[in-house]
Amino acid sequence: MPRFLRCVAGDKMKVLHVPFCFAPDPSGGTEVYVANLARDLHGLGVDAMVAAPSETSRTYTIDDFRVRRFAINKITEVCQLYGRGDELAATEFATILDEERPDVVHLHAFTAAVSLRVVEVTKARGIPVVFTYHTPTVSCQRGTLLLWGKTFCDGKLDVGRCAGCTLNGLGMYRPVAALVGQLSPVAGRWVRNRGLQGGIWTALRMSELISMRHAAFREMATKVDLIVAVCNWVKNVLLLNDIPAAKVSISRHGINWATDTIAPVPSSAHRLRDEVRLAFLGRLDPTKGLHVLIKAFRTAPSNLSLDVYGVVQSSANAAYQKEMLNLASGNPRISFHKPIGSREVVSHLRQFDFLTVPSQWLETGPMVVLEAFAAGIPVIGWKLGGMAEIVRDGIDGLLIEPDATDGWSETLRRVADDAKLRAQLKAGVRPPRTSREVAREMLTLYESLLRSPSPRQTVHDA
Repeated sequence: MPRFLRCVAGDKMKVLHVPFCFAPDPSGGTEVYVANLARDLHGLGVDAMVAAPSETSRTYTIDDFRVRRFAINKITEVCQLYGRGDELAATEFATILDEERPDVVHLHAFTAAVSLRVVEVTKARGIPVVFTYHTPTVSCQRGTLLLWGKTFCDGKLDVGRCAGCTLNGLGMYRPVAALVGQLSPVAGRWVRNRGLQGGIWTALRMSELISMRHAAFREMATKVDLIVAVCNWVKNVLLLNDIPAAKVSISRHGINWATDTIAPVPSSAHRLRDEVRLAFLGRLDPTKGLHVLIKAFRTAPSNLSLDVYGVVQSSANAAYQKEMLNLASGNPRISFHKPIGSREVVSHLRQFDFLTVPSQWLETGPMVVLEAFAAGIPVIGWKLGGMAEIVRDGIDGLLIEPDATDGWSETLRRVADDAKLRAQLKAGVRPPRTSREVAREMLTLYESLLRSPSPRQTVHDA
């Protein structure tokens, strides 16, 4: 019997979600999205579970759904980061597929571990694959989709341009980076064949590495059954790179906030007169732009305060955290705190007047903006990407032009001095879309894939 008909007959659909990492590891917005989606799919009668890479393979239960972690290789050669992916991870993932026998696999990352090889072992078993494009790192090796770190990039994959921009993002002087980026991939292969790597040798290989990454991305996009774009700019990037429009579906973020525990909000009597409290929530990484905000606070009015709730997911994040603590030292109005649990974010944000999002890349959401709106507070951020699609400038937040030299400093002064503006923006905030709506859309997409005739027999019907 076709799998879809068996689901209709009462057999639960089983969906395996595959993010970059997962709880109890420190998690970001994508992992929160996956957790919410899994929970809400459970509520819709779907057997949803998670598989994510880790140092070792293991199985555990969290929030009533199962999590499988699959082992990965240590990176020993730089091309492992750019090519078809980790062989060990794909082998371990194939074991999970054979044991769990999901009806649909839904990928939420594209990395060395969650790679083209993972797509291939899934498709070899006749299982449909959905891929959600969550961050610019999916197609942009610099990771920001900002050309030379300055202007919005159209996202068109071009080896020479992308190689140069990536090198510039790694610290190489732009004219030199542009020149080195134009080297033929053949030169990179010559360097690789002689076992040369690190430093200048990796730079000389960049065009070859980018060529490998582009090829892997295009093949992944060809082999998956459906790509979910969480905002308009993502869809535009996909179409520009010749992904068929019929394969792309837009489904915007939603959050699980209706069941959020409501924490008591401090009364205004316990706050200083005209005090304006700002919050920053997110991964402690340069792409999230906390340094921009801290520097702007040097000249900010005295009635402003900033509370930072940072997530550390790597040694690089830890180094950036230390840098930010040093940058903020001596400023008593800036406080650093432990991350907030995903279920407490909305209630916690109700204490604040604004959420700040100074990201240095094109956000696809971010989800924390929706959490701020659920808390009833406006948002300050760049007029870029997903931010510009969600925040209504002057209505429920303030958007800063990317080329504004003192944009953050001026905006901080503006909200500090204008109580009427603060009240107006707060009154303009609307309830956000829920994660349950997202789950319903995903379920419809899964059902449509399972209805489609498959040229090969699935493991369920073997």
